[in-house]
Amino acid sequence: MTSIDAGLPGLISHYARTTPDALAVTDGETTLTYAGLEAAARDFAQVLRERGIRPGDAVGVLLPHSVPTVVTQLAVWCAGGHYVPLDPDYPPPRIATMLETAGAVLTVGSKDLTEAAGIPGDRALLPPAGSEQAGDATPFAEYDPDAVAYVMFTSGSTGRPKGVAVTHRGIAGLAHRPEYVTITPRDRVLFHSPVTFDASAFEVWGALANGAAVAVSTADRLSPTGLARDAERLGATVTVLTTALFHHLAARRSPLFGVLRGVLAGGEALSAQHARSVLRAHPWLELVNGYGPTEATTFATAHRVTDADCDGPPPIGRPVAGTTAYVMDEHGEPVAPGVRGELWLGGPRLALGYVGQPDRTAERFVDHPAAGRLYRTGDVVSARPDGTLDFHGRTDDQIKVRGFRIEPGEIEHALREHAGVADAAVVVQRPAPDDARLVAFVVPEDGAAPGAAALRAHLEERLPAHLVPNVWGFVDALPMTGVGKVDRRALAERPVDGDGTDSPPAPAASLSPLQQVVADLWSQALGFPVDDPAADFIALGGHSLLALCVVEDLREDLGVEMSLADFFAAPTVAAQAAHVEQALLRLHEGPGTPDDAPSPSVVEDPR
Repeated sequence: MTSIDAGLPGLISHYARTTPDALAVTDGETTLTYAGLEAAARDFAQVLRERGIRPGDAVGVLLPHSVPTVVTQLAVWCAGGHYVPLDPDYPPPRIATMLETAGAVLTVGSKDLTEAAGIPGDRALLPPAGSEQAGDATPFAEYDPDAVAYVMFTSGSTGRPKGVAVTHRGIAGLAHRPEYVTITPRDRVLFHSPVTFDASAFEVWGALANGAAVAVSTADRLSPTGLARDAERLGATVTVLTTALFHHLAARRSPLFGVLRGVLAGGEALSAQHARSVLRAHPWLELVNGYGPTEATTFATAHRVTDADCDGPPPIGRPVAGTTAYVMDEHGEPVAPGVRGELWLGGPRLALGYVGQPDRTAERFVDHPAAGRLYRTGDVVSARPDGTLDFHGRTDDQIKVRGFRIEPGEIEHALREHAGVADAAVVVQRPAPDDARLVAFVVPEDGAAPGAAALRAHLEERLPAHLVPNVWGFVDALPMTGVGKVDRRALAERPVDGDGTDSPPAPAASLSPLQQVVADLWSQALGFPVDDPAADFIALGGHSLLALCVVEDLREDLGVEMSLADFFAAPTVAAQAAHVEQALLRLHEGPGTPDDAPSPSVVEDPR
C-alpha cells in the first residue's frame, strides 16, 4: 500500500523500488520506466543544485510537451524548489512578468526558446538530455507538504497575471487514488493540455501518483483529429478536455472517444446534449464533469455523468479529495438547499495564495469563524438535498472562454495603454451555444478610432492569444448602470460587426470556384454568409476552435491538410484558396513532388 505522507516524490520513489520496470513516461519514441524517471530526475536535480537552486527557489520551465518536461518538473522538486510552467507561445513581456512575479532564479528551456523569450544566458539552463543512473548521490530534498509545488498563473483584474502558489499537499491530495475518476497502474493519461493550464498538472501527476504512465503528446497543440490519432498511437486511456473542446469533439463525432476509457471535462458549463450524444455512442465511457479553480488545485468537485443527468444541465457534483464546499449568502452565512449563493471552498488542498499579492490573497482567501480558511470562488451555485451542486454563473465580471479563466480588467488595462484608447470594456458574446467570442468595445481618444488591426497587434505584443478579443466595436461612450458601473450586460447583447468598423464595405469581388469552397466553409463555421475574397477570418470574429472546423472540413472534403499556423498566416478567403490550390497540386503530383516543395504541417490545437 502506498501513502502520500512523502508526497508525490516519495510515491514515485516507491514505484521506482517496487515496480522499477513499469512504464512511467512515453512519447512513443522516448520512454522512461519508473526507475529511469527517478534516476533522470536525481541526475538533473544535481545540475540544478550546482546552478544554485536551493529549497524554496522558483524555476521557470519553458519547454514544449516532452519527456524532458516531466523529468524537469520532478527534478525541481528533487532539488527542493518549485516550478513555474511557461508557454513558449506567450509574448516575451508576459513571460518576463510571470518570471518576475514568481521570483524565478533560473529557467530551464532550449536555447532558441529562452533567447526568444529574452531570458539572459546566465539565468537559463538547457533541459536534461538523457537518463543516466545517478544512484543515491542526489537524494530528493526533504518533503514539506506545505511548501510550494508550482506556481500557476491565471488572468488578473489589475492588469497583471496572478500567480497561484499550489502546495505539495494540494497536488498530492488531488492526484493520489482519486475517487472521482478511475486511474490504475494499467492506464496511460494523455499529457496534452497547455502547460500553463492547471489540467496539465493532473495529467502528469495523476498518472505518476498511481503507478500509471504519462502519454506525452509531442506534436504540441494537436488538432482534434490529431489528438485522436495521438491517443491511439500512445495507448492513452484517460484524458482531460476543456469543456469547449469536448463540445467540439462531440459535435463532430470524434473517434477520440472510441479510444479512451475515461474523460474529465471542465472549465465551463457542460452541454447536456453533447454529453448525452457521447455517452450513447460510447456507453462504456467514464465521463466526469469536473469543476474547480486553480486556487483549490484543479478539481474541487466532480460528478460522474449519466444519461439521466442529461435531462437538464449536468451538475458539477460534490466535493472531492478532501475539499469542503459551502454555499454562502453575501454575509458569509450558509443558505438552504436549493437557494443560490456563492461557493466557498475549503480543505487541505487550498493554495497558499497569490505570489506577491497579499491584499488580493486576503480578499479571496478568508478565515471563516465556523469553517476555517476558505476560498471565495465568485461562482454562483445551489445545492441539491443530497449536497450535489449545480452551477449558475458568476458574482463578478470574470468570464470563461474556451476553458480559460479571463479577467476582463486585464485586457482593458492593456487596451488603455494604447495612445488611441480613452476607455474600453471587454465582454463575451455567444452567437451560438458552442461559440463564445471575446468582444472589446473601445472608446477612441479624441474620436479617432485606431482600428481593430492596430489594437489587436498592440495586445498580441503583451498578452497570450486567449486574451486577445475576436470582435471589436467602437463606441462614443460605454453604457453605464444606475450605480455608475459599466453595463456589461448591455454590451454583451449589443450587435457589432466583426472588425468594429462603421464605414460601408467596398463592393466584393467575385469569387473563384475554389474561393467559393473556402467561403462556404467559413460561412458554415462563422454562422453568416461570407462572399468577399478579401474577407479576413479574424476580423469577422473567427477564433481557433472555429478555424479548426474549417481545417477539418478541408481535410474531409478535399483531402487537404492545413495547420492553424498556415490558416492564421493567410487569413483571407483568397489567400487560403491559394494555399488549398497548392496543396491539391502537390496531392495530384504524388510522390514525385520535389523535396524542397512546401508540405502541409500537422494541424495544431487551439488551446
